[in-house]
Amino acid sequence: MDGERAAGRSVGLVPTMGFLHEGHASLVDAAVADNDVTVVSIFVNPLQFAPGEDLADYPRDLAADLEVCALHGADLVFHPTVDEMYPEAGMSAVEVGEVARPLEGASRPTHFPGVAAAAARLFGILGACSAYFGEKDFQQLAVVRRMVADLSMPVEVVGCPIVREVDGLALSSRNVYLTAAERAEAPVLHRALRAGAAVVSAGERDPAAVVSLMAGLIGRAVTAELDYAAVVRPDTFATPSLLGGPGHEVRLLVACRFGRARLIDNMAAVSP
Repeated sequence: MDGERAAGRSVGLVPTMGFLHEGHASLVDAAVADNDVTVVSIFVNPLQFAPGEDLADYPRDLAADLEVCALHGADLVFHPTVDEMYPEAGMSAVEVGEVARPLEGASRPTHFPGVAAAAARLFGILGACSAYFGEKDFQQLAVVRRMVADLSMPVEVVGCPIVREVDGLALSSRNVYLTAAERAEAPVLHRALRAGAAVVSAGERDPAAVVSLMAGLIGRAVTAELDYAAVVRPDTFATPSLLGGPGHEVRLLVACRFGRARLIDNMAAVSP
């Protein structure tokens, strides 16, 4: 990519683990619109899977992924092996800060260090670029932004809106795990977030009340096993003691298991 940049051409990167859906395609579209050259990486990163998670079963379809990349105008696809990504034996995960500790960090302690290691490796290989991430993985987006800022990497991290099904379910590669009954109930996550955001916008000041409302709605779904519901500041991921102030924004986040599928979702909420 050094030659492209020397010629004054901008570079966009869309990091993915493959099994691309319309959410990924929207990231490619954004990168193509903003940059002269767009690279899509496809790499199922073993460092971000804990023992017992779905690394071996994670859905893969490289031929279909290449079709999506071509259809949406990507210029290059980078599909490295594990040895190519991590040539040094026993390469360590990257230590990340406080923003990575709660929620996903507490539920999956090895996840964000592994994400950060892969992102750092990709950014080092590609060099100066704009990197596009979906807001569905909102805490991941914050972790990558913090790493880039802390290490002064020449990367602009661009967050892109969540893409949803008609019934509100956020697109995810893991949706393929859902049974028919689980798929029918999974949109409860979006409904719970909308209900939480509505009471915040109506003036609710107690974060615990918002969490209780979201958890109660999700708890009505027979196939749902709630991991967490939370209200946090979008920059620090700390839970505020009180919601308030006109225009004060928080982020509502949920994580829930539906059988084999562990799904996450989030939504901004603004006080009146």
